[in-house]
Amino acid sequence: MTGIRLTAPAPGWSIDADVVVVGSGVAGLTTALRCAAAGLATVVVTKARLDDGSTRWAQGGVAAALGEGDTPEQHLDDTLVAGAGLCDEAAVRTLVTEGPDAVRRLIGIGAHFDTTDDGDIALTREGGHHRRRIAHAGGDATGAEISRALVEAVRSAALHTVENALVLDLLTDAEGRTAGVTLHVMGEGQHDGVGAVHAPAVVLATGGMGQVFSATTNPPVSTGDGVALALRAGAEVSDLEFVQFHPSVLFLGAGSEGQQPLVSEAVRGEGAHLVDAHGTRFMVGQHELAELAPRDIVAKAIIRQMQLHDTEHMYLDARHFGAQMWEQRFPTILAACRAHGIDPVTEPIPIAPAAHHASGGVRTDLRGRTTVPGLYACGEVACTGVHGANRLASNSLLEGLVFAERIAADIVADRPRAGAEAVVTHPVTSPLLAPEARGTIQRIMTRGAGVLRSADSLATAADELEDLHRSAFLKAGAAEPKLAVPGVEAWEATNLLLVSRVLVAAARQREETRGCHWREDRPERDDENWRRHLVVRLTPDRQLVVRRTDTEGFGPVRPAGAADCAAASTTHPTPEEP
Repeated sequence: MTGIRLTAPAPGWSIDADVVVVGSGVAGLTTALRCAAAGLATVVVTKARLDDGSTRWAQGGVAAALGEGDTPEQHLDDTLVAGAGLCDEAAVRTLVTEGPDAVRRLIGIGAHFDTTDDGDIALTREGGHHRRRIAHAGGDATGAEISRALVEAVRSAALHTVENALVLDLLTDAEGRTAGVTLHVMGEGQHDGVGAVHAPAVVLATGGMGQVFSATTNPPVSTGDGVALALRAGAEVSDLEFVQFHPSVLFLGAGSEGQQPLVSEAVRGEGAHLVDAHGTRFMVGQHELAELAPRDIVAKAIIRQMQLHDTEHMYLDARHFGAQMWEQRFPTILAACRAHGIDPVTEPIPIAPAAHHASGGVRTDLRGRTTVPGLYACGEVACTGVHGANRLASNSLLEGLVFAERIAADIVADRPRAGAEAVVTHPVTSPLLAPEARGTIQRIMTRGAGVLRSADSLATAADELEDLHRSAFLKAGAAEPKLAVPGVEAWEATNLLLVSRVLVAAARQREETRGCHWREDRPERDDENWRRHLVVRLTPDRQLVVRRTDTEGFGPVRPAGAADCAAASTTHPTPEEP
């Protein structure tokens, strides 16, 4: 444990439980339903409403070997290729073999997928897949349907839920084992202000950290809270440098910030073409799958074309679909485009890459366990080893399903029971950033650590982030400190800064181009030196320690300690506390 915590009032209320699940997407709600069904007192904490996370925004679907002639082995091969040599094969094998039944159980809960005239699940293709294996719902509203089914199941089961609640920090007992979380409820519902949920098992399912960048497909709540909490709790994180930029995001104009409308890869899966302003396809000849190459390859190709033509976007042309196909297969995307003055039926869609998915996160084993006893992670907040250096399209919802079930099984087998008292011994509080720092962080990260990176751009980003970090300490140590007031916006900005610093520290060390980590100054993949993972942890004296694994595998998950700071580690010092 680091002893580092966000500056916040002491909890004024508490709830006792066996398990607390933080997050209400596919990973969180699947875990909660399984734990509750086994008789464990389960509490779900979510930052907004139950259906407001990233899951509901997923358009494409769920990848699984459900079609005739498809096999888990073929799905495994496609995933390993997309992961660019850094997937954990055992984790991928777990995903693809357990995935089909996990999807069927989701259907059993009440999720309705699109079907063919024969009543079979309708399957499509996306980038990196050699077969049609993407199950979808409502045409392009898969995430919304999955979220609907799970939320209804949670409400039918009468699970205890706490909505509009930002998780703050992990609670531990005298032995350093998980004992719950602190959280702040934003003025609605039964609870208000800072409180605590006491539980011996905590599952982080908080989603991604796309709000690190100025433009992202992630909702506003995706501020890296779970990764930041895990770091402060002493857990290891890995592969944070591998942020996937979705190739086809609706271009809304230069300088557009915040959540941007996604144009699903399934549109390309159904035959749309990537073209330049002259209507020329540019993916043909660049990869055997052309427009359906893995996302990192397509995103890089789009950026190169933008540089070549000195423009800020390319186009996705699906006019040949016709109005009926657009209306039936992609109604959500059609409506979003038309809302912004673009009609895909009659004109190409302007698109550009934007931050989409974190392939890395809190390091876990195959049962979702982190390096902190009793703390689990699942979904986008976790790094299971499934995605490697680049996530294969539509594997994320499947990962949430499969590993949520595994986490629940592990918790149920351990049968944790509430009772151990949380101990807070002389916590070291983090000076909070002012809310307006959020925009500054996003601009720094977009300039220095976006799709294109270099030693110079990353060094500049690191210096600017360190200046922000240092200024918070200087303000805290001033004779008349002008401190940010504890609150949701300040806590989010502080979390964004921490995860940004970790991402940049890892990206600076990885001196190669691999997957969705593209170094202009190191354009080649270097398997001899860099077919390795970078694992980062935060020490009690606020230093970021980065170590490189000896192989492409992670090794066992065990409590992080001084022994992990081997000669291969690099320490990134932080300012001394005033």
